[in-house]
Amino acid sequence: MTQSANASAMLQSLWAEHALPQATLPHITLTGADAWLPSSFAVTAMAQSTIAATAGMAVELGYLRCGHRQQATIDSLDAALECTAAFQLDGRRPPQWAELSGLYETADGYIRLHANFDHHRDIVLDVLGLATGTSVSRATAEATVRQWKTQALDEAITAARGVCASYRSAEAWEAHPQSQALAALPLVEITKTGEANINSKAPITQTHSPLDGIQVLDLTRILAGPVAGRTLAAYGADVMLINSPGLPNIDSIVDTSRGKLSAHADLKTDAGIDTLRRLISDADVFIQGYRPGGLAELGFSPLQLAELKPGIICTSLSAYGRTGPLCDRRGFDSLVQTASGFNHAEAEAFGSQTPQALPVQILDYATGFLMAFGTQVALYRQLTEGGSWHVQVSLARTAHWLRSLGRTPQHKDCVMPDPLAHLQSYTSGYGALQAIPHAAKLSVSSTEWQRPSVPPGTHPPQWPRHAGN
Repeated sequence: MTQSANASAMLQSLWAEHALPQATLPHITLTGADAWLPSSFAVTAMAQSTIAATAGMAVELGYLRCGHRQQATIDSLDAALECTAAFQLDGRRPPQWAELSGLYETADGYIRLHANFDHHRDIVLDVLGLATGTSVSRATAEATVRQWKTQALDEAITAARGVCASYRSAEAWEAHPQSQALAALPLVEITKTGEANINSKAPITQTHSPLDGIQVLDLTRILAGPVAGRTLAAYGADVMLINSPGLPNIDSIVDTSRGKLSAHADLKTDAGIDTLRRLISDADVFIQGYRPGGLAELGFSPLQLAELKPGIICTSLSAYGRTGPLCDRRGFDSLVQTASGFNHAEAEAFGSQTPQALPVQILDYATGFLMAFGTQVALYRQLTEGGSWHVQVSLARTAHWLRSLGRTPQHKDCVMPDPLAHLQSYTSGYGALQAIPHAAKLSVSSTEWQRPSVPPGTHPPQWPRHAGN
């Protein structure tokens, strides 16, 4: 099966799983070469199909609101490029990884450590018995890690609330109870959390963006969640990124904030809680990537949100899923790749003596697009039958789906495109920004972001007056 046929089959599977209108599918066109991302897994197809799913739902929501279906076109090269996370700020491409982040050899295997945030780095250094801060070199960290056994170091870092992942083969992961728990979960799980009337939305014309007037609170910080919010903004939603003034951010916020309002609300204070409650009262969607149970402690679980704002869509992101022994564990794309056997499988496929990552952070990007897809499916249900809804996705469940698609050894030698040759210039509150545009193109409305990327706290925490209801 070619990549395009594979992507089309994946799109149709998503459509059928959620019993979506078949009349939409002829309005979605997949174009392009067979593969662009060198991998022994269907990475290019996953990128193209998940972006197509988000665009298809935007087409369907537009039809629901104005009676006209646009055409959506998604090219495989454009889809691959969007998943590279490439951007430049003032002519410089920020490093994707901190010096101490990455794969380390242990006394009996490998472990991947995450140190992009200073507090995660310091937890790792403290567990290793090294000085916290920036004085420790990568070579020193590597020499120290080689003195540990993988499981012992994994347990020590996790107990200290750090972030890491033990390196496993695919066979070891499939035998793990977490893998078995994930297999029982839907890829995009959508459940009703309460009864509510259909939210009346102002009708739109054919030239309006499909999500015009849809108000989205984005409480996510690492790649998958911010990509979901950015995608909804590309289809016209008013997306408000909520940051705490005391929390650090990674460089990718410059790229993923395109199209968004950006406001502060400190959820450690009563004032911040009140601000969020006020914003929720006029929100249609609430996207969050907090640790499991974190927002429930503040009064913002999916059920609590349904009581605060009947009809709201809550979309939740986790690393390892909502059930199983690792469900409470923090994680990121690179860590889930390592834990679930992809680094081992790619190393075997490419004849590498050391673990090898997938060519892009496809688990982050595909999961982000699935979040945007699931959010729109839930919006469709709300606007046709009412109710409040909860959408759940996880990086590890997306990984399970990728593995189920089979291997593509014929694609491992394809030439990786140079994303820097495809950057476009954008207005930005950070400086001169060059980044990759959204891969989906609609025949009538634009998918160019209408708001520039700006630093956290630039906007007041209030919805724009022009937003529809």
